[in-house]
Amino acid sequence: MGKERAATLGFLQELFQFGVYKRNQGRVTRQVTMALLAVTFLLAAWRMYAYWPTLPAWWLGLFSDQMTGIARYGVSSLMLLAGLWLSYRVVNFPKFADFLIAVEAEMNKVSWPTQGELVRSSIVVIFVILALAALLFVYDLLWQFIFKSVLGIM
Repeated sequence: MGKERAATLGFLQELFQFGVYKRNQGRVTRQVTMALLAVTFLLAAWRMYAYWPTLPAWWLGLFSDQMTGIARYGVSSLMLLAGLWLSYRVVNFPKFADFLIAVEAEMNKVSWPTQGELVRSSIVVIFVILALAALLFVYDLLWQFIFKSVLGIM
């Protein structure tokens, strides 16, 4: 139980720091990850704003008519700001940041195909898929013929 509490306190302490962990390592992967997380929270805030009028009457009754608009903007804005901050901190959380740094290092080791190799490989894959589809069609017709003629089914 003591280790769990220490881990929780460590996470909360890390959540409220401003520094960037290993600033120059894994930049592209971390930036893309943060951008995708930020877009996710942006969509969540937008949906909260759009969903607000359909909230239950008891929830909307907590606010006066003048405060409803302010609360609608406020809750959505707070959700967006909290999500943006969480996105920023998650990609700088040491364990996750080390994982993203390792991902970028591995991606740099990949030998990517040239455009010509990609086109040739795609043509081979498409041809094999069409050939297998045709073969399965012929097998289907064969089994259909066998079942109709021998068993009188279908």
